Amino acid sequence: MFSISRLISVLVSVAALYSELAAGRQMRKRDIQARQREAAKRWQATGPMRRAAPKNITFSNPRASEFFVDGKSIPDVDFDVGPSWSGLLPISGNKNESRKLFFWFFPPGPQGSEDDLFFWTNGGPGCSSLEGFLQENGPFSWGVGQAKPTPNEFSWTNLSSVLWVEQPVGTGFSQGKPNIKNEDDLAAQLVGFMQQFLEVFPEMKAKKLYLTGESYAGTYVPYIANYIYEHPTALDLNLQGIWIADPSLSWTVVQEEIPAVNFVHKYENVFAFNQSFMTQLDNIAAKCNYAGYMDKFVKYPPTGLLPLPGKSTFADKGCDVWDMIFNAALIVNPAFNIYRIFDTFPVLWDVLGFPGSFPQVQSPIYFNRTEVKRAIHAPLNVNWEECSEIDVFVGKGDASLPPAFTVLPNVIEKSNRSVIVHGLADYILIAEGTRIVIQNMTWGGKQGFQTPIATDSFLVDGVGALGTSHTERGLTYVEVELSGHMVPQFSPVAAFQLMQYLMGFRATP
Repeated sequence: MFSISRLISVLVSVAALYSELAAGRQMRKRDIQARQREAAKRWQATGPMRRAAPKNITFSNPRASEFFVDGKSIPDVDFDVGPSWSGLLPISGNKNESRKLFFWFFPPGPQGSEDDLFFWTNGGPGCSSLEGFLQENGPFSWGVGQAKPTPNEFSWTNLSSVLWVEQPVGTGFSQGKPNIKNEDDLAAQLVGFMQQFLEVFPEMKAKKLYLTGESYAGTYVPYIANYIYEHPTALDLNLQGIWIADPSLSWTVVQEEIPAVNFVHKYENVFAFNQSFMTQLDNIAAKCNYAGYMDKFVKYPPTGLLPLPGKSTFADKGCDVWDMIFNAALIVNPAFNIYRIFDTFPVLWDVLGFPGSFPQVQSPIYFNRTEVKRAIHAPLNVNWEECSEIDVFVGKGDASLPPAFTVLPNVIEKSNRSVIVHGLADYILIAEGTRIVIQNMTWGGKQGFQTPIATDSFLVDGVGALGTSHTERGLTYVEVELSGHMVPQFSPVAAFQLMQYLMGFRATP
């Protein structure tokens, strides 16, 4: 029999054990919280301060007042972001010019340089730079899942003045009918807009200019930079260099198809495909000459031009593994995000309506609200979309060749510094593809990087190794662990540090 005294003894022992476990859990919880606080301090130790009052800046042209935005009256922003200027300006000085681009300009914060100007554009083609403003590098941030805007401690305005422009015509709030056929047309219109901007804000003339952007801006930015370098009297700004993230630089087959199966193998636990499907992918990769491509052709230094795997610059028939992987990933994980593969359900609410692989039906979109449009001098009759449904290039799309084969080498050679950064969790454009592009490109008299890219060579202040970094002949290439397609959004401290490097504030990335 089990005596009462024995039962009491057992219960006392269980209670003591439970108390010990509870105390252990509490100590563990405090330890975890302490570690989290310490980790946060490491990230913030060398980071910028929250935005305080910006430097005093005034403009002599009375027209500037038409574009003034009161930093205390931006809807839903419950803190003062300081003065800024936004609105529409034409792409030329023609009296009858109907094509206009929308911009939002912020002066530097208290620690920022008054001698520099950043230009930022998103890609698409046809995606709004207000995405970059609101969710990547602007002075306040309203990211996916956030209930309201918050100050962005890693705003690029802590480094310099920043000009976000919705371009080309057909993007965001911009006005007029698109008529460009290629990147040279786009660059000419953008430079025309910049000329008009400098007329309204003449105190910005002669600043040091840095052109930045992401995704299809990897095509925009090199062509714009090349246009400025080849037309040195067109713009009263001193172009210093470029910064492009997860850029579109070459053919689709290079940046998506060749590296796709390798990418899945690297992240097998994320994709969670069954072995039969993995075998199918491996067989297609072998048949289409994707398998072993990196080991066979990507050498340091290169031994010659790197070949296309087939006859097409997209994918030969039966070789489109990128789409196969994407469709299968959506079956396993319906919330699969091509911009950051680690995302799962729930899909977070996004004030811009585009939180993952697909737009989400929701209302209201922030930049479609009447009070927001009024606050920033945007046209009330425009239905703003993060990415335009109309074609911003007339004809059959952008008629320009990829920049790696045309203008990018010239831009690197003429710039003080050029930075290409790539998030390693990005599936829509894959980092291995960018490595192929670089090794197939000739600049500064040589093809590709001459020495290998070292592991753990990108060191972030207060954090340590967070990817790889390599610099040769004016080009710096950086890969960022854990970051998806939008590096300033997913790894803002890394993006901020790389901008410091671009400006020459740091000797190394």
